Amino acid sequence: MTDGGASVRGTRPGPPVVLVLGVSGSGKSTVGKAVAERLGVTFVEGDAFHSTAAIAKMTTGHALDDADREPWLRALADRVRRSAEAGEGLVLACSALRRAYRDELRAAAGARLWCLYLALDRDTARDRVARRRGHFMPARLVDSQFATLEPLEPDEPGLTLDATAALPAALARVGDAVAAFGRSPGG
Repeated sequence: MTDGGASVRGTRPGPPVVLVLGVSGSGKSTVGKAVAERLGVTFVEGDAFHSTAAIAKMTTGHALDDADREPWLRALADRVRRSAEAGEGLVLACSALRRAYRDELRAAAGARLWCLYLALDRDTARDRVARRRGHFMPARLVDSQFATLEPLEPDEPGLTLDATAALPAALARVGDAVAAFGRSPGG
């Protein structure tokens, strides 16, 4: 369903594990922290799970490949699994650009994974990344992220949101969608 530039899909019972995904510069950390605060759950920054070798590779302008991402993704899935098994809600900010990455996180969270895809155009992403200070991701790698990106598919529970939307309006929209996800039959 589409509503004001956002589309919402899927519902499942239980405390949600919210995956905030998108290309670098889409605002995953900012939005993720705000969503976690609104929901009263833990926020996890996916960048903190990258190895020093992966960070060094990106810092020097080389995109990660699936082999580089595999230990990072496994560590994220382990963190998601611990929260799911404990019955805790969680907000995880990480790129999760490919469907296969999201499927691995979904396998760890079960039916509780709900995705917030922050959609952003290439020029805005490059500009935002170029203006960031103190982050390992250089703007020249933005194109590689768009090359890898597989937007949410219709069968993935979640919402696609314009990453340039004002934060208060975005939070209201996300709050409503997550609440509906948690109120599904059997929840």
